[in-house]
Amino acid sequence: MRNLLIVVDMQKDFVDGALGTAEAQAIVPAVAERIRGWDGDIIVTMDTHGEDYMDTQEGKNLPVPHCIRGTDGWKLNAVIAEALEGKGASFIEKGTFGSRDLPETAAALTGGEAFSATFVGLCTDICVVSNALLLKAFFPEMSMKVEADLCAGVTPAKHEAALETLRSCQFAVV
Repeated sequence: MRNLLIVVDMQKDFVDGALGTAEAQAIVPAVAERIRGWDGDIIVTMDTHGEDYMDTQEGKNLPVPHCIRGTDGWKLNAVIAEALEGKGASFIEKGTFGSRDLPETAAALTGGEAFSATFVGLCTDICVVSNALLLKAFFPEMSMKVEADLCAGVTPAKHEAALETLRSCQFAVV
């Protein structure tokens, strides 16, 4: 069975930039260690917006410019980027919370074989839950889990609420 590690949006703006939190900063060393020790395929999502972000629906509802392609805030956190070096990770730029390319990338990497998926990253209550549920919808029989200590939400309460949603949708939360 193939093992996928899905690293969600570990970008500077979500760690210590425009939308960063102390909780996000706190998980960086452990996420990097998980990446270094991972024996399997790795998919990395990157929140990616254009200069027109404030004119989008997301920009109108979350009026904080972030992860604008090419800016420092769009780049992966340096510790995470270093951990990914030499791992042959697949990268997905996504313009919204969930990536429509994630199921296709997972299918291509696994070649139709059974797989398990492990999710880590930011933010538990927005992009982690969106991508996790999207992948589960395409592959309902695959084993999927979220590593709670390697994720952080917008707030600790929203993190916990997202984890409860994921448990309800048959994810192992470890």
